[in-house]
Amino acid sequence: MLPETEMPASEAIDSGAMNGMFIIMYLLLGIAVLFSLVFALKNLFTNPESLKKTLFVVIGFLVVVGLSYVLSDGADGTVEEMAGRGVATTESTVKNIGAGLNMFFLLVIIAILAMLWGGIKKMSNK
Repeated sequence: MLPETEMPASEAIDSGAMNGMFIIMYLLLGIAVLFSLVFALKNLFTNPESLKKTLFVVIGFLVVVGLSYVLSDGADGTVEEMAGRGVATTESTVKNIGAGLNMFFLLVIIAILAMLWGGIKKMSNK
């Protein structure tokens, strides 16, 4: 019931057998994600100290996201330049891309500072 090997990929994807396999794959992926979330949340709520640390990390991440969005600028002339190249974009799209870049850079800086802090703390304990 699988498509022939000579069949082009665009036609093979549309065959009924392949659709059935994709449905089974998505179903199994959904079950795996559901079980991993349930057990992770169960483990999280059974340990209050773990829940406190998780909330601290989530709030810190939201602060980084908010700061990144505030620091981004959508009116830097990029919209006109992209329109000249034939790419339709808006100021909000440019602002979101800028926020993503700012968030990446802030998280890299935070990771480097955390590694430095851990190294310095480890050296001072010896």
